[in-house]
Order: sequence, then C-alpha cells, then structure tokens
Amino acid sequence: MCGINGITFTKAQGRGANEAVLRKMRDVQTHRGPDDSGEFFDEHAALGHRRLSIVDVEHGHQPMFAGDLVIVYNGEVYNHTDHRPELESKGYEFQTTCDTEAILHLYAEYGAECVHKLRGMFAFAVWNRREKTLFIARDRLGVKPLYYVQKNNGDLYFASEMKSLLAANAVKAELNYNALPDQFANHGLSGEETLFKDIKRILPGHHLTWKNGEIKIEKYWDFSFEPKSEFQSDLHAVEEWRDLFQESVKLRLMADVPLGMFLSGGIDSSAICAMMSEMVDEPIKTFSVGFKEREANEFRYARLVADKFKTDHHEITITPRQFFDELENLVWHEDEPIGFDSSVPLYFVSKLAERHVKVVLTGEGSDEMMAGYGRYSKTLLLLKYGERYEQLAPGFLRSAVKSGVGALPGALGQKLERTFLTRKSDVENLFFDNFSIFNKRQQRDLFSAETKARIEDENPYSMQNRWFDASDAVEVLDKLLYSDSKTYLHELLMKQDQMSMAASIESRVPFLDHKLVEFTSKLPEKFKIRNGETKWILREAMKGILPDEILNREKMGFPVPLDNWLRGEFKNFVDEYVLSERSMDRGIFNSDFVRKLVAEHNSGVDHTNRIFRLINFEIWMRRVVEGEQTGI
Repeated sequence: MCGINGITFTKAQGRGANEAVLRKMRDVQTHRGPDDSGEFFDEHAALGHRRLSIVDVEHGHQPMFAGDLVIVYNGEVYNHTDHRPELESKGYEFQTTCDTEAILHLYAEYGAECVHKLRGMFAFAVWNRREKTLFIARDRLGVKPLYYVQKNNGDLYFASEMKSLLAANAVKAELNYNALPDQFANHGLSGEETLFKDIKRILPGHHLTWKNGEIKIEKYWDFSFEPKSEFQSDLHAVEEWRDLFQESVKLRLMADVPLGMFLSGGIDSSAICAMMSEMVDEPIKTFSVGFKEREANEFRYARLVADKFKTDHHEITITPRQFFDELENLVWHEDEPIGFDSSVPLYFVSKLAERHVKVVLTGEGSDEMMAGYGRYSKTLLLLKYGERYEQLAPGFLRSAVKSGVGALPGALGQKLERTFLTRKSDVENLFFDNFSIFNKRQQRDLFSAETKARIEDENPYSMQNRWFDASDAVEVLDKLLYSDSKTYLHELLMKQDQMSMAASIESRVPFLDHKLVEFTSKLPEKFKIRNGETKWILREAMKGILPDEILNREKMGFPVPLDNWLRGEFKNFVDEYVLSERSMDRGIFNSDFVRKLVAEHNSGVDHTNRIFRLINFEIWMRRVVEGEQTGI
C-alpha cells in the first residue's frame, strides 16, 4: 500500500516550475510509504509516489514505465500472477514480480477495460506520454481512497489524501457548507463531495480520464441483488459461501513481508482468524486493543479465539490521556473530522501491529453485506408495524398518541419517540433519521441562520435516498444494505485506510472481495437474517470451527467510554472546542442550542456522539483548515 499523487497540465510546463510542488504533495504522505519515493515529469504531467514495500520489495520502485506509459499505484491486486502467461504470450516482458507491472501491461493491452481483470484493492494513475492522457481508477468497493481537484484552466491534481491537494495549493482549505447536513447526521461524507469546497473524490467502482483539460468519469462496476440465487439446500449455499470466503482470505495472504490480523473477538475477525490458521505454518500474529473500563474491553473474547487457534497474540490498553493526546494528530490524518470514535483505538492497535508486521487482515464489510447491525431488523419491524398502524389508526388518534409520547419523561419516552408512534413509517424516518447523530429536527436547531442560508439542500439523507432508490433490489433489507454499502461502509473503509496508513501498515478486507460480495448480495434474505439472527450464513459457515461463545455473542461494535470522560477529567476539551468564544464566533452553529446540548449531557442525558462530533469539527477547523498546531 502506498500514496500516489500527480498533476496534469493543459499547457506545457517546465520541470523546475513544478518540482517543489510535486514533492510537497508526495512527501506530506510519507506515512503512506516510508520505504521509498519516486517522481516523474514531462511537459504535461508530474507524478509522485511514496512506497510501502509489500510485494517484490527490491524491484517495485515507482513510478514504473512501459513504453509510453507511466504508472503510480496504491493497493494490492491479488490475482496479478494469473494474467502473466497471457500477457507474456502477447509479447509483454516482465522485469519484476510485482502487481504494479501487471496492471501496467494490462492497461497497455486493454485500456480502461483492464479494471475488470483486477481482483483486489487499488487506486492507480496511468499517464500516456504520447497521447497526453491520464487514466485514474479506484477499486470496486472503495477500499483505497482517491481525491482530485480540477482547476478552471483544466489542470488536474489528484492524490491518495486531501492534504496533498492542500499542500500543492491546488485549492484553498475552505469549508464546503453544502456538506454540513450529511457530515453531522451521518458518520462522514460518501458521495463525490468532501468537506472541502472544490475537492472531490472518485467514487468506488469508477474511473476518470483526462485529456486536454477535459475529464470524463464513468462507472465500471456495481453489484446487484436480483435475480436471487437458488440452491439445492441451505447446506449447499453455506458451503459455497464458505469456499468463496476461504478463497478470499487465501488471496489476501499474498505478501513478501510479515503479516497478521486485527482480532476483536467478534465473529468477523474470528472467522478470518479461523481461515488463516488453516493456511499458514507459523502462528498467526494477532492484535487487539481495549480500554481499562470493562464495558469497553473485548480482550476476553479475543483471547478465547487466540487460544483456540494458538496465535501469537498482542494487546494494547489505551488510557483516556493517550486517546485525547492523539486526537488532533488523527484528525489531520483523516483530513476530515473523525467520523467514528473507534478510529483512535484503531490507530493504536495499528501502531502495535507495525512493530511486528507490515500487513494486517481486518473484518470490515461483513455487516453491510450480511445485515449484521441490529438496526436492520429493528427497521424492518418498525416499517411492518408502522404500516399497519397508519392503516388502522385514524389521524386524530395518531396525533393524540404522538403528543402523549412527547410528554413522557425519561428513557421510555426517548425510545418511543424513535418508533412509528411519532415518526412517519418510511425508510428515511425510521432508518436514516432514526440512527443518525444529529437528526433533521436537531439540525434545524444546530445550524445558525447564516449557515442554513448557505446550504443548498438541507436534507442530510439525500445521498442515502439516492442509493436506496438506485438499487435493483426488491426487498427493503437489500435496499438498506446497498445504501449503507455506498455510504456508511465507505466511511468505515476510509477510517481503516487512514488509521492503518498513519502507522504505515497495510490493511486488507477479505469480506469485500468483489466475487464474494456479488455472491452474497444475491442471497435471499433468509441467509442474512433468520429468526432474528444476523449474518446467518456466516454463523452457519463457522459452526464447529469457532467457539459457541463467539458464534452466539451479540454484536458489540467497538465501544469507547467517552461519555464519562467528557463529563469528568476531559471536560476541558468540551470547554475549549465546543463552548469557547473562538468556537462560537465562527457563527456556524446556534450557540444557544450547543450550550443546551452540553448542559443536558452534563446532567446525564447521553449526547456523547454529538459532542464528540462538535469537538472533532472544531479541531479540524483549526488544524486542517486554518493550518495551526492546536492541543490543550
């Protein structure tokens, strides 16, 4: 895994004018590739690369050349050796054993269609010196990031991280107000827009072509849910799924350097551990992270799995002080405010792993492919009973019930407010809004009048609705999974990429092998949720392999005990980054609402996620947008 960057010019440029700019872009990403660096210049293009050496360590220097083509590449293509015989039969000569060269020759042979032959995670750019065209592609599920800026004169800047584009002065670090509703309702942005005005991302499964200042972006892949697959029996479906999963794990063991895995003790990472244990001779190196607080500690489950498969197990326990000391640094690494508080422990376990390995396998994607979150089954029930309620209960009665629920105190009232008794029985209200951070009603109070006047679309779920409607799925569950795979999962993958690369290690995601995704998406609903059990097919596939205690445990996520921290020892972070005069004077938020939110939290109402988002946003404004070193 590496960091790539580059510039294409509509008018011919001399090397000297852009050498310093390209190196700034490249070297601000040194954490992505501390092992090596390279650069290329001609009169219409400049390409930069930082390398984390994984495959063919000695010979994989980039940029890499073949005839008129030059490539910079980030990722791993696991099936690259499968294509070598065909390419060699067509006259291509290989100088290395790395996947970079295979991609380069595949592009020379097939052009843009080469992406269909790649199995893995990737973001790469190929410059054609003769035709003066740039081709950029991002992998199918968006495991690897890729951002760009197109100037008014047609020049294009691209990079693995947005900080590279800022370092090149390709764009001013300016807040994109239109992104605020999505940012504060959800865990991050997932469409083309970013929180920076004029910086865009290439969407997963898309590629971009630049020539003479014009760009063309096309989608080359997506997964579908119809028609549903049919099987002779449940057992046949489980066995076929397990075989694909096993193959996916095996492919991701491709490396010429030490590798291990993150082990939480949940079913996803435990399943990966079980598969790996059958494929390697030496004990797997496993890594776990937790807090001293019991409710935020999964070490018991991780140790259970580690003992079962006799892994070489390592753990790290994080203190609250360590958590907050790293927060500013990690906001800088993420380029946008941290969307998941679990990003911080992920960074620490990545630092732990970096002492032992250069590659880790992780469990992202399982929940979005197989309905692992409890919110899916809850939403299906709410929609089912809500439709009946609206059919049977007259309007005046529904209004009276809604008023009565609003008057109920405490936890009961809060729970009932999240049901069809007070909400419309549709997906936007019972799913997107119901499980948001700042919901639509709260956002009306959160943003100042000046901010709301600058926002073109106040609906924070426009992107989620777009994907929900775009799916070919018939069942509501599949539509929810599709929308989450394009939005929620995207932010999880960016968290995984940025936090692991901050520690200079590569992470691989077996559950998101595109062949496994294509198979899983077409499974009937009963293979995902059955009798209230989530990820049914995964649990069945792991029966007799994983301990029952792992198979039957409820999903825990990665809890971080922020609520008490922000009321106690680290309340000063709230005072500085949420309530301070400097924060309030920005005029982005309604100061009265923010003060009320903090007061309620201090009195026992749980606003932890909301306050943490406000803290991160202000750190981002100071550290990234304004470019100052903060810290308290």
